[in-house]
Amino acid sequence: MKLLVQLVLWVVIAFLGYKVYDSVYSSVKFQQVKEQRFALAVQQLKNIRRSQQAHKIVTGKYARDFNALAQFIDTAKFTITQRRDSSFTRYDKAFRIDKSVDTVVIDILGYESVKDSLFKNSDAYKKLSEIKVSKDKTVSIEMKTGVVEKNEILYPVFLASVPKRSLLYDQPEQYLSEEDEVESLDEINGPEIFVGSLEEINTNGNWPIVYDK
Repeated sequence: MKLLVQLVLWVVIAFLGYKVYDSVYSSVKFQQVKEQRFALAVQQLKNIRRSQQAHKIVTGKYARDFNALAQFIDTAKFTITQRRDSSFTRYDKAFRIDKSVDTVVIDILGYESVKDSLFKNSDAYKKLSEIKVSKDKTVSIEMKTGVVEKNEILYPVFLASVPKRSLLYDQPEQYLSEEDEVESLDEINGPEIFVGSLEEINTNGNWPIVYDK
């Protein structure tokens, strides 16, 4: 009887030890998967931001969708300029003399392909709306554009975002629920990872600086 009790205790201890190990391992595994996939999302959102900023420099506004953005990158060119100080003489009628006037001259030196500047030797710009999180799973990024009025002036804005749950589609629900409520300076807070805003004039992302290293 005593031997049976000891065997039962050993089985219970082994089971509890396994549960503790499994819980710790599962948590560590989730953290690794999360950091890897979030890093992929942040990098893609950075690519979108660079592309949209280039679009705004050349056209004065943001691309309305990913197709328009890809077409722009494929065909558009940056104007390469040189800024230099200069001066010229102007006759002053009041004083009846010639006066030297300082000015700035912008010289056009040439043009550079937007594609070569942002995505040299790569066609990644054709899939800016996609994040390949695993061999069999691709997650889509949503992008919207709009305008914000400030001091009676309309400014173009854009927002690109992806839900965390889409990136972590195959992870345990208990961890997803915790991730929805996370609040930390070292984490990406909120249910989405995004760059830009439809309410404010900025192109910031909501990720911490650790993702910029």
